[in-house]
Amino acid sequence: MSQSGLGNAIKSVPPVFDETRAQLQFDDLRGSAERLGIDRALDELLALPLVRKLLDAIMGSSPYLTQLILRDPARIIMFLENDPETSLSDLNATLMKNSGNAQTRDELMRALREYKSSIALLTALCDLADVWPVMKVTAVLSDCADLTLQYSVRFLLQEAASKGEYLPADDFDLVEASGYIVVAMGKHGAWELNYSSDIDLIVFYIAGKARLRDGVIEQTFFVRLTRALVKLMQESTADGYVFRTDLRLRPDPGATQVALSTEAAHGYYESFGQNWERAAMIKARAVAGDIAAGNMFLNELQPFVWRKYLDFATIADVHAMKRQIHTHKGFSKVAVGGHNIKLGRGGIREIEFFAQTQQLIAGGRQEDLRISETLKALDKLVERGWIEERARDELQAAYIFLRMVEHRLQMINDEQTQTLPGEGEGLLLMARFCGFGQVEDFEDEMLRHLNNVQGHYGALFEDVPALSGEFGNLVFTGDEDDPRTLKTLHEMGFENAPAAISIVRGWHFGRYRAMKSETVRSLLTEFQPALLGALGHTSDPDFALRSFDSFLSSIPAGVQLFSLLRSNPELLRLVADIMGTAPRLASIMSRQPRLLEAVLDPGFFGEIPSQSDLDALVEEELTRTSDYQDGLERVRIIGKEQSFLTGVRVLSGTVDAEEAGANYAAQARALIRGCHGLVEREVAQNHGEMLGSGFVVIAMGKLGGSEMSASSDVDLITVYDFDEAHAYSDGKRALHGNAYYARCTQRLISALTSPMAEGRLYEVDMRLRPSGNAGPVATRLASFDAYQRETAWTWEHMALTRAKVISGPPELRSRVEEVIRDVLMMAREPEKIVSDVREMRDRIALEKGSDDPWNIKQVRGGLIDLEFIAQYLQLVHGRSAPGVLQSNTFEAFQALKEAGVIDAAQAETLISATRLMHNLMQVLRLCIDGSFEASGAPEEMKTLLCRASNMPDFSRLHGSLKAIQVEVFELYEELVK
Repeated sequence: MSQSGLGNAIKSVPPVFDETRAQLQFDDLRGSAERLGIDRALDELLALPLVRKLLDAIMGSSPYLTQLILRDPARIIMFLENDPETSLSDLNATLMKNSGNAQTRDELMRALREYKSSIALLTALCDLADVWPVMKVTAVLSDCADLTLQYSVRFLLQEAASKGEYLPADDFDLVEASGYIVVAMGKHGAWELNYSSDIDLIVFYIAGKARLRDGVIEQTFFVRLTRALVKLMQESTADGYVFRTDLRLRPDPGATQVALSTEAAHGYYESFGQNWERAAMIKARAVAGDIAAGNMFLNELQPFVWRKYLDFATIADVHAMKRQIHTHKGFSKVAVGGHNIKLGRGGIREIEFFAQTQQLIAGGRQEDLRISETLKALDKLVERGWIEERARDELQAAYIFLRMVEHRLQMINDEQTQTLPGEGEGLLLMARFCGFGQVEDFEDEMLRHLNNVQGHYGALFEDVPALSGEFGNLVFTGDEDDPRTLKTLHEMGFENAPAAISIVRGWHFGRYRAMKSETVRSLLTEFQPALLGALGHTSDPDFALRSFDSFLSSIPAGVQLFSLLRSNPELLRLVADIMGTAPRLASIMSRQPRLLEAVLDPGFFGEIPSQSDLDALVEEELTRTSDYQDGLERVRIIGKEQSFLTGVRVLSGTVDAEEAGANYAAQARALIRGCHGLVEREVAQNHGEMLGSGFVVIAMGKLGGSEMSASSDVDLITVYDFDEAHAYSDGKRALHGNAYYARCTQRLISALTSPMAEGRLYEVDMRLRPSGNAGPVATRLASFDAYQRETAWTWEHMALTRAKVISGPPELRSRVEEVIRDVLMMAREPEKIVSDVREMRDRIALEKGSDDPWNIKQVRGGLIDLEFIAQYLQLVHGRSAPGVLQSNTFEAFQALKEAGVIDAAQAETLISATRLMHNLMQVLRLCIDGSFEASGAPEEMKTLLCRASNMPDFSRLHGSLKAIQVEVFELYEELVK
């Protein structure tokens, strides 16, 4: 045994946590050593003073390290006998040999995993024995990641060359000739990898550099290569895994492939690169593949990362990310038990941000600050006078301590965690494993470092005000525009500052009725910075200001409004959001300002009205009507108000888009029932009553499925019946039953669609009735039954799956519902159904198809495909499994799963896709009237779409939408066959 061996070099070891468990595990080790004939070597090591204590510390605390030791006792004996640097060199040489000899991916995966487990054990021993400092451990782990990636890339390129796909020239190294670049980000890129860390990679390729066989598509080749690389690294086998691999730091990950050309990357970073990406690029390092090309590429990105001038916007932007971590993950306090030592207050991330933000500010002019390693960056910041030595010393000490604790925490079970145990035995284990005898001592040291970090971080960033809240001059008096006010308004986001001054000056001049009084103008002077600030934060401040101006011009008085907005910042932000984010809602509110009064109701943010609430509201209002026309106006007032309030609830986040769809449908049902009653009374007044008869309203489409949006029309069918013994109404102007109910239907359509002082309720589509526009507007039950059973096309039965009888006499409603159910349970020829469905879908795609994923209805894999899948399966399986006959698409897919028609994975995809696309449609229909152009969409609308879909950013939402549409279309092809 070497005198410089690790066993002789041990400086200190952590105290034992569980002596009983340590003894049991040690007995297993000795037994294995005896069976292998290496017990004498083990005994020689145990004669050294601290070897047994080191083993006890490990075996009494870490199941993961214990398992590594027991799996190969000879390995730990070798590590303890040899110098650590020699062991490391031997492991690296063995990996190079084994990876070079590997003939298959399985052989390479085995070699990589054996190497990683050996590195994991060696670094843990050197860390716990205080032989290697913590940053040496991170460097070794980072080098380990580098080597495994380098040998994996070489193997995959050789494999591609052996298949004839990749054709490097004989005089070139096949890796250097590939133009394939693997860039390490984060801790890996800075040689700071933690013990159980993921590795964050971005993969690029130089278009046209690699010689590929004719017919091999370059991007496809490199994407396939990258996916194979990830599999080599992170797939769990009997030998474990190498590194979990994350590719999400690449540009626009939701919309881009896992390998991106350098040309495309340049275009992205130059045009769309974010400040957080600049910060991330500080640590970027080419680690595998064509490293020389990678270094050149990263050098070309330097102008993106490092700006020449002080960039205080970067401070606000990066710091906002830190505040979000605290807000959303609950890390607002400094603590020990349960504290996240990476993301929590005073943690590792704050030290990194402390250095990175100052590097970004000054690194454009001071190139020596362009350092990826955190500790070295702090040293250089002291040299340059950016921070004091005391701050550097305390932050470095905290960083080293927290990284040590992070490693020990992860060594226990090889888990990628940074959260300390909450209390009790778990916290005591951590204290002991980190070298402390008592929890209290561990807590004291931890709190000292966390508080030091928080103090320095807070002094630098916590009190920095948001730049958008710093207003300059806002002067609107006089005839000439104040230059500094123009500058302030422009900085607040107003593109047409002179027009903004003109609008506000008009308010001060009292041009509107609401602004006539001295009191309201005094309120305005005090309130206008907050008002303009709120409007300036919208996606289109100029539009928001114009909308607010229009709104102000239509109200009778402004004192109450300004007083309310001044004292209620939340309401101010809500009104600004309406004005700037939802042009459709802003237009409605400007035309009908009284709608804002409903938002001011204290109960507005309470529970959303139920169906019974809405029915009662309509019924109560109609009891006050003086005549038919008054009744129609009253239902319009209710309809506009309730629809507006639902839209505001969506905009403010009070309800989600899925709840909104059901609420819009509930409103429509209540309003149609109210109109139904009005119409029946009006027709009876003119033509008498039909004894023993009635008519029902069948909701189809979005209303039938309770999936309406703010701008949905209503698809309706009316069905009636009467006793032939009373075939005529009993009034002076008697009508036969057929004409009577045709008149009722025509009146109902007019009641819903006629423009009045309060506008119209809904556009009504009756084309789903029997024979469509060629048929009578109302259908007698017997004719409806016969038509559906004998004449109706497949698409009409598909539409019938969403039918819901929503109004009319209970007995007739039951009879109609029975007919609909019987028709949907008819025996069918599956071959004919699938032929009809596919033919119709193909025709729709030909006439109205789109490749735009934001044409959510028409794009393949969009809402039409989802509805066609559900309706097709309902028709085919309705007879054998009646439970699948649900009018709501979500409920239909759930029922189809429960009936075994689709499996759980298919149902999950279909339900998730339906939810995502319905949620997006809710927001789009709420905010805009026309089509949605993603490329030019306002940021706030994108944010609203992200919130509705629970996505972190718009690029990922866009990518997820495209991906799920592909999955839906694949399921359409699979299921509709």
